[in-house]
Amino acid sequence: MQLVLIKNPDDTQNISYKLARIIFAETKGVSLQSVEAMAAMIHNIHIKYGKSFEDIATDKNIFDSLNHFSPRKKFLSVDINDRKFQMCLRVVKTMLHGHLRDCVFGATKFHHTDTMPQWAIARGYIFECEDILYYL
Repeated sequence: MQLVLIKNPDDTQNISYKLARIIFAETKGVSLQSVEAMAAMIHNIHIKYGKSFEDIATDKNIFDSLNHFSPRKKFLSVDINDRKFQMCLRVVKTMLHGHLRDCVFGATKFHHTDTMPQWAIARGYIFECEDILYYL
């Protein structure tokens, strides 16, 4: 008798955790509003540019926390039982199921207020939440 491993075809669990870790690293789970804003921006990137959530979750140009020397990188290794991480995970699952409102008004870029990337110099931000500015 040969056993066959049946894989779960639902990959949303894996991508949910990846995105939740990134959102936690970028927002530190400071507030529900900041977590929802980051998730909404991710969804906007997915819709506007047709990028998969997997591609978004690995794009170092979008998320500073994915870069090796980022001070936010250490937050990617959050304990999955952390209450703030669990909040991020719930928001990501809501977003992946299409039930998260666009509270960032179509924004597809962001930066923290402690940095000023070149692309943001001649632009005005459209939404501010905690220490994050969002742009079209």
